[in-house]
Amino acid sequence: MTRVNDNSPSPEKSPGAAADQAPTFGRTPLNPGTVALNVLRGGLIGSAELVPGISGGTVALVTGAYERVLYNANRLLDAVKAFATDRAEGVRRFKAVDWTMLLPMAVGMVAVVFALAGALSSFVEDHPVPAKSLFLGMVAVSVVVPLLMIDSRDLKRRLPVAVPLFIVGGVFTFIATGFSSTTNSDPNLVLVFIAAAVAVCALILPGVSGSFFLYAIGIYTATLTAVSDLDVTYILVFGVGALTGLVLFVRVMEHLLTRHRTLTLFTMTGMLLGSLRALWPWQDDDAALQAPGDQAALALGLSVLGAAVVAAMVVTEQVTKRRREREQDARPTTSGGRLP
Repeated sequence: MTRVNDNSPSPEKSPGAAADQAPTFGRTPLNPGTVALNVLRGGLIGSAELVPGISGGTVALVTGAYERVLYNANRLLDAVKAFATDRAEGVRRFKAVDWTMLLPMAVGMVAVVFALAGALSSFVEDHPVPAKSLFLGMVAVSVVVPLLMIDSRDLKRRLPVAVPLFIVGGVFTFIATGFSSTTNSDPNLVLVFIAAAVAVCALILPGVSGSFFLYAIGIYTATLTAVSDLDVTYILVFGVGALTGLVLFVRVMEHLLTRHRTLTLFTMTGMLLGSLRALWPWQDDDAALQAPGDQAALALGLSVLGAAVVAAMVVTEQVTKRRREREQDARPTTSGGRLP
């Protein structure tokens, strides 16, 4: 598993470098302190995933869990694949997964999602202009996250291809959200399955919000309501879709981020910009944009607040990242596993 949160252009230059640079991680020690820490990490990531515009991947980076989670997710996928052909090997690989970290984090995420889903659903349904204004500020600032992950020198070399992809991505999502951003209170379960499969991919890329994708296609409120009301059918379909997305798309996204990093991130930046259309606070029932109307002053204030929250998270993540890079550069190289 290569690191996907550094700024090195090397993955696009040397396709074979990924395996050579793959970090390994030791198993998390089992004690009350580590369990509590990972429950807290999972809770923070879960709360971020509920809010359009805040990326669970960014929170995972800030809390120091990102690379370890991604590494163990890939080990888990390897175990599932091996189990289908060699049960003994599959069991061995399952045991190698760092369950001491993953299980407490999963408990924290699930607990927070079920605890907060009802409140967020009511906020979005009962106060659409304030909700969209808050989310608009959050997503607008999060657009810079993919840009911060791009090597500027590599981008300059690829501008003739990168710029058209940026424009196409932005125009496509601007038009697409115009058709899909109206609220769908009773979505077809096939749409729920597909949406979950795509939204879960946001977990692997800091700066991209899975909840925002659900919001942009109009099923965000329906999903929160289903979780709050314990709609088992909806939750099961969403869960199976998310697992399918992990199996089918995570490896694809990893490949794109290691082999075509600059073009992928720059295209995603354009798509994020275009999709801001879905969060314009004043729209009619057909998602047609309207001029600012009621609650304009409140909307502006909430947009600024949302932008400030995400900006603080981005700055914290960048400071944390640079501190860790300095510590890693100062640390002598060893052949054993390492903990972040």
